[in-house]
Parts: sequence; structure tokens; C-alpha cells
Amino acid sequence: MNSITYKYFKNFKQEDIKALYDDAEWISYTKDLPRLMKAIESSLMVISAWDGDKLVGLVRVVGDGLTIIYVQDILVLQSYKKKGIGSKLLKFILDEYKDVRQKVLLTDEREETRRFYEANGFFSCDNGMVVAFAKFD
Repeated sequence: MNSITYKYFKNFKQEDIKALYDDAEWISYTKDLPRLMKAIESSLMVISAWDGDKLVGLVRVVGDGLTIIYVQDILVLQSYKKKGIGSKLLKFILDEYKDVRQKVLLTDEREETRRFYEANGFFSCDNGMVVAFAKFD
């Protein structure tokens, strides 16, 4: 593994995005790859992690950037996990939007996921401090 570089841009090759999302088993996204590419381009901010010319991680944010941001996606290739890449991507976002009061995300319930977000300053809405609602169509 070379040193990881981080880039702020939104124009990716489809095959790079497909490989990253498929590795995470987020196949509901890659079933409509043109739609995913448009969603990434329409995001408020996207930061990617690269090992040479290989896309190894990505975080994307939606929202107004002033009162709320929503961390829509944060992915790191399985073979690159536990190397601090995800935390660094999240730190870039949190630093960029440090004055935004509401920083929100929804994710799957897994112990590894819970530990990651709690280690990065997030708290779960199931602990009684706030309530969260979602509707998936």
C-alpha cells in the first residue's frame, strides 16, 4: 500500500465507483449506476481516498452546509479497513462543516459500525437523547 492521498472532487470513472460500492455490498446503489453517478455529482461535498490510481474510500455529504449536513455514504474497501482511512475521511468532513449544528447519518446496525461512529464523536439515537425517523421507499 502506497501512502493514501485524499481528493476533493465529484467526477469519477463509473468502474471505480462500481468497484467501491460493490465491495461494500451496496448493490442497491449499483443496480442503477447512472443514477448513483448523478447523485455523487449532485452532492454537497465528496472526498475520496486513493492508493495510487486506485479508489479505496469515499465520503459524500448532502444538505445545506449551513444548518445541517447528512453523511450519505462513507465507504472504504474491505482490504483497506482498519487503517484510519474512514476516520480521516470523516474528520475532513467534520472539520469542513464544524460550524454546522446538525450532522446526521443513518447506517446499518452492526457492532463494528457502531464502534466506528461512536469513536468519531457520533451517538446513537437509540440512547434516549433524540429520536430519529426514516421512511424508505
